[in-house]
Amino acid sequence: MQTDLSKLTTAAGKWETMAGEFNKLEDQYKRTVHGAAADASWAGLSAAAAKEHFNVTLREFQGAQKEAKAIAALLRDAHTQFVALKKKVESARADAIKAGMKVSDRGVVSFDFSRVSAQQANTIRHDPDLHSTEQSWTQHIRQAVSVLNDADRGVKIALDAVTVDSDITDGTLNGFNREAKMDVEEYEAENAKEIATRLNSGEKVSAAELAELQRAFRDNTRPGLDDRVFSQTFLNGLGATGTVKLSTKLDALAYLDDKGNKAAYLGIKNGFADTLAHATKDPQFAAKWRDDIKAVGTKEFDGPRGEGVPVKGSEGKVRGYQAVMGLVSAGDPGSFDGKFLSGLANDIYDVEKGSKGDVWDINQMYNQENSPWFVNDPLDSALGMLSHHPDEATKFLDPGDKKEGTKLEYLLKERDWEGIVPEHSEWAKVETSRVEEGAPEEDADVRKGLGSLLEAATTGRTPDSPGAELGRHSEAQARIMQDTINLIDYGNSEGKEGDPKRLGRADEILASEGYANMRDPLARAFAAYSPDVVDIIAGEGPGQRVGKADEFASGDESQIQNSRSSLLRMMRGVSDVPGGSEQSENFNLIAQAQLGYMGEQLGTGDFSARDAEENRAQKVGEVFGAITAVGGDLDLDVRDQKNSEDANTRFYGYHVLGGAITGIPLIGDIAQRTVDIELNEWLSAVQAENGLLTKEKLASQNDAAHDALDKIFKNWNNERQLVGDETLGKIQNEARQSYDGSRSIVFEALRSRS
Repeated sequence: MQTDLSKLTTAAGKWETMAGEFNKLEDQYKRTVHGAAADASWAGLSAAAAKEHFNVTLREFQGAQKEAKAIAALLRDAHTQFVALKKKVESARADAIKAGMKVSDRGVVSFDFSRVSAQQANTIRHDPDLHSTEQSWTQHIRQAVSVLNDADRGVKIALDAVTVDSDITDGTLNGFNREAKMDVEEYEAENAKEIATRLNSGEKVSAAELAELQRAFRDNTRPGLDDRVFSQTFLNGLGATGTVKLSTKLDALAYLDDKGNKAAYLGIKNGFADTLAHATKDPQFAAKWRDDIKAVGTKEFDGPRGEGVPVKGSEGKVRGYQAVMGLVSAGDPGSFDGKFLSGLANDIYDVEKGSKGDVWDINQMYNQENSPWFVNDPLDSALGMLSHHPDEATKFLDPGDKKEGTKLEYLLKERDWEGIVPEHSEWAKVETSRVEEGAPEEDADVRKGLGSLLEAATTGRTPDSPGAELGRHSEAQARIMQDTINLIDYGNSEGKEGDPKRLGRADEILASEGYANMRDPLARAFAAYSPDVVDIIAGEGPGQRVGKADEFASGDESQIQNSRSSLLRMMRGVSDVPGGSEQSENFNLIAQAQLGYMGEQLGTGDFSARDAEENRAQKVGEVFGAITAVGGDLDLDVRDQKNSEDANTRFYGYHVLGGAITGIPLIGDIAQRTVDIELNEWLSAVQAENGLLTKEKLASQNDAAHDALDKIFKNWNNERQLVGDETLGKIQNEARQSYDGSRSIVFEALRSRS
C-alpha cells in the first residue's frame, strides 16, 4: 500500500528504450556483418556456415527487442491493474471508517468507541451483533486485498514466462524470446491451459497447481472486469474436446478418484464455469464456441467410473452436451449472457429433434442422490439456466402465430422425457447408437428446468421471485401462458379437439409424479395471472367463461382467455400434494392471490352505478366458491397443532401453518384489511367443503364459507362506509347465493361428482 506504483511505468519506459537500442544494433549488424554473407564474392562451405550463424544472431537482436517491448507492456499492464485495485482497497478501508470503525495497519476492523459517548459505547459493547459486524468489515477489506494479491500473482507468472525462450529450434539455448506476449492475461491463460491439459491426461497435479488454477479463474472473472483475453485464450486453447474432457475429469476426481481434494476440484469447476460465462459475453466468441461444441455435442466420451456411475454394459459413456451442461450449470445462471444461454438451449433442442432415437438415454439412475454432478438431460438443464433471464425465456418459448410445431408443443406434449434406463437392464449396440433393452424411466428431477422456464417466460420474473403487484402481461407472456394451459389440459394449443387421452385432464396430469417439479413454478405463474383467472371465473374476461383459442392481445395489458373449466383444473393440478397428507402451499398461494385481487377490486372499485355493490358481491361469491371448492377437492388434512396456535393470524400473506408465503402478490392496505380473515375461518370453510364433497352433499350450504364471506364484506364496508346495514345484508346474501352456485361447476370441471 506504500509502494510508489509510478516506478512501474518508469521501468517500462526504460525497457522500451532498451528495445530501441537493440533496434539500432540490429540495423548496424545487418549492414556490417549479416550483409557480408549475401556478398557474391564469398561462397563455399564457410559462407554457408557463416550465413546460418549470422541469421541466428540477427534473430536474437530481433528477439531482444520483442522481449524488451513485451516486458514494458507487462509492466504497464501491471500498473493499470494495481492502481485500480489499490484504490478499491483504500475505498474498502474508507467505507469501514465511514461506518464508525477503525482499521489497523493489518486491516483488522474494530468499532471506534472514541467517536461515541460513554453511554452509547456501553450500549454498543453489549450489542450481540457487534463482533459479527466488525468481522464483516474485516472480511470486506480482506476481499479487496485478496483481489489485488490475485492480480499480483498473475503479473509474476507473466514476468517469469516472458523471458523463457519459446523456440528451442532457433539455434540458441535459452536465448531471447521472439514469441514474447504483450498481455499478462495471455500468460496466465497459457499457464492455466498447461495445468488443465495435464489434468485431462491423468498426470499428477500438485495442490499448489490446483490452487493456481483456481486463482487464475478467480482473478480473470472478477466482477466489473471487461478484459476477456484470459477466458477466451484459455477456452480456445482447450478446444471443444478439451472442454468436455476437463469438465468430466474434474467430476471424476472430486467424487471418485481424489475425494480428499473434492473442494479444490469443485472450486476449479465453478471457476471454469465462470470463465466460460465471462468469455461468452462477447457475442462473436459465443457464436464460435457454440459452433465448436456442436461438433462434439452428441459425441460419446468416457465418463467417470465408480460407485453411482454407469453400470457395466453402458461403457460409462456420456454425450458432449451432457458434460457441457454439467459445466454450465456449475456456474451462476445470472453471470451468463441470456442470449448465449438461449442459443445453447436452441442448439441442444435442434440436435435432439434432429436425432434418431433417444440421444440422451443413459444407463443408471443419474440423480442428485448418487451422481450430483451429472446432467443426464442437457435440454432441461439448459432451460433451467435460461429461466434466470426472463426476457430471453419469453423469446425462446413464444409461439407467435404458430399453432403447431412450436417448442411449447414439443416440450409439453411430444417430447420423450424418459431417459434413464434402470441399472438392471442390458444394453445392445446397434451401429453407433446405444439402444436399451428395457423401458427407460423418468429421472427424479424430470421437467424441473421446463417448469422454471415457464414461470419466467410467462411472468417476466426469475423463478421464485418475491411477490409483485398484480397486473396484466405482455402479449408474448400471455400467449405462452394461454398455450401452456391448453396444451396441458387439452393436448392442443387452441383448447379444442386435443388428444382424447388427455382432453380436459390438466388436474390429473399435473398431479402425476412426472410433473411434480412443474407444480411449484406453475403455481407461482398462475398466481401472477390472478386478475385474468378471477375475471374468467366471474365471467368478466374478454373471452368470458367459455374462453377463446388465443390470448387477448393488448400490449402490456394482454390477458389469457382460457376456459373457466381449464383454469379450475390447472388450479387443482398445481395444488396437488403427495397422498393428500400435507398442506398445499401452492393452493394457499393461489387462493390468497385471487382473494387479494378481489380485495383490490372491492377496496378501489367504483360503486357509483346502480346495484354495483350487489353485482360485485355476486362475482366475489362465485370466485370464492370456486377457490374453496378446489381446496375441498384437495382433501387438506389440518393436523398440525401449530395451526390452532395461529388461529388469530390473519389470512392474507400467510400459509396454513402461519409462516409468510414466498411470492405472495402485493396489494394495498385497504385490500388487505378487506380480506383480513383468520386462518381458521378460511380453513374451516375449505374443510367443510371437503366434507360435503365426500358425503356427496353439494346441495347443502357451507356455513363456514358463508361466515367468511359475510366477514369479508363487513370488513369492506367498515373501510369504505358505502352502504347501510340493510343493504350490506343484501350484498352478503347475494355473495352467499353465488358461492353455492359456483361449487357444483367446480366439481363438474374436476369430474369429482358421482
